[in-house]
Parts: sequence; C-alpha cells; structure tokens
Amino acid sequence: MRTISQVAELTGISTRTLQYYDEIGLLKPSGLTQSGYRLYDDEALQKLQQILFFKELDYQLKEIKEILQKPDFDRIKAFKKQKELLLLKRNRTDRLIQLLNRLEKGEQCMSFKEFDLSDYIKALEDFKNNSTEDIIRHWGNVENFEMFIQKIKAHESEVAKLAIKQFGSIEKYTEAMKHNLEHFPELMDDLQAQIPEEMKTDDKFLKLASHKGEDVASDSVQNLVKEMIAYAHGNTPSGLVGDDNHYCSMIIDLYSNDYLKAVTDTKYGMGSCEYIAEAFRYYLCHNEKNTSSNI
Repeated sequence: MRTISQVAELTGISTRTLQYYDEIGLLKPSGLTQSGYRLYDDEALQKLQQILFFKELDYQLKEIKEILQKPDFDRIKAFKKQKELLLLKRNRTDRLIQLLNRLEKGEQCMSFKEFDLSDYIKALEDFKNNSTEDIIRHWGNVENFEMFIQKIKAHESEVAKLAIKQFGSIEKYTEAMKHNLEHFPELMDDLQAQIPEEMKTDDKFLKLASHKGEDVASDSVQNLVKEMIAYAHGNTPSGLVGDDNHYCSMIIDLYSNDYLKAVTDTKYGMGSCEYIAEAFRYYLCHNEKNTSSNI
C-alpha cells in the first residue's frame, strides 16, 4: 500500500488531483489509514495508469469513468487499443517533425493550408461529446469512434486529397460531412434499412474481411463470395436480392458509403470495407453467369 503522497511522488500527479479523482468516483483509494489518509494498492495504480493513457489520448474524465465502469471492460484489450491510437498520434507527429526539418534546412515545401481538416475534426469531436447514444448504437462504443477520429487525424493529408477529388474543396467536404453528422441517426437508419438481413446477423462479411491482404481473385475469397451470394438467395426475399448482378451491385454501393465504410473499418480494421466491395466487384466483372439460377 502507498499513501497518497507516495503515489503523487511516483506518478507526478498532484495529491489534489488524486483527491478529485476520488471525489468524482474515477479512482477510489484502496483503503484508509486509521487517521483517514488515502491508501492505494497495485491494482489502484494500474487503474491510474490506464486513466493517464486515456488522458494522453484527450479523453474527457467523464468518458474515462464510463469506460472503466463497463462490466465488460477488458484492461489488456484497452491497452492494445490505446497503443494503436498512440502509434497513430506518433506517426502524425513524426511527419510534422520531418516537415519542420525540411523547412529548417531552407527547403521549399508546399503549403498545407488547403489540407486543413481541423473544422471537420472539430465537428467529429463535438459529435463524440454530444451524441454518445448514437455512437454506441452504430460504432459499438465511444472508443471505436475515438479511434476513427484518430485515424482521420493520422491520415489527414490523404483524406484531404480524397475530399478535394470527390467534393472539389475541403470547405464543401466539411459542409457535407457536418450535414451528415447533424442527420446521422436518420442516415444510419436509412442505411440499415437497405442492408439485407443476413448481413446484420451472419458473420460471413466479417470472415470475408479477415482475408484482407489476400488477392480478391483467389479461390478462397471468390468461393466465400459465392457462398455469401448463395446464402443471400436462400435467406432473403428474391425481390430484394434479385439476380447475382443486382446483389453484387447492391453490396458494392452499400460498402462505398462513407459512413458504412467508417463503421466497418473501425470494427474490422482499416481497408475492410473497400476489400469487401472489391471482392464483390471482381466477382461481378469475372463471373460469366451471374444469375440466381446458377446458385
């Protein structure tokens, strides 16, 4: 057991901050001395370590408390996720340092003003802070959405280039994304209504995403696509599925949606959504007999 003063000396966290964590129920002491002074055991110190990692990632204390109090909270899983987020943060910092090194040497570097997504990122942060229920419903938890934001930050220039390509300017892209965030529940409900029922309950799409990195033309991937199409024909009204061409086109369209892509990639890993669409696109382009009668 360590006293509050010893913990403060060990961690660099002030005794007043530790007292505040106790007051708000974020970090309770493990016990008290006969004189009423707080004591902390190793388990409490591990929890404090977890809190500090979350703070390093700009989580609010209220968010940290909610995460730690979840019945299914997994400490090791949380460490892995924090590590991934910190690596993304480090990569972005490394790129900024590299740019500064070039500028320091007198090199002429292009302006990055046109790639500034700060307004969009702020909108995402505001959405995270004000729409917790919607985030949990569609992203699974707040941590997943925070990871999505961190990935936007880590790949800001790449996202900006795509935004300019698709929308013409960062301003138009940000305006469109803000509109989507303002109407997020309705947009996601509309998307969910379009998704065939077997996609919501079956793990075949997750299985397909697990092949990411493998050539979509491989027999294993294409056989899985065929199984998914067969499953769709056997478990979904024919009017919804149509023939193979219609079903593949529907999947490709659905998985080209920005928000479904964000949710899928956050759950299954970056590039999963694009990989699923590409696997179906390959089947659509190379299968000579794409009709439901062949299933």
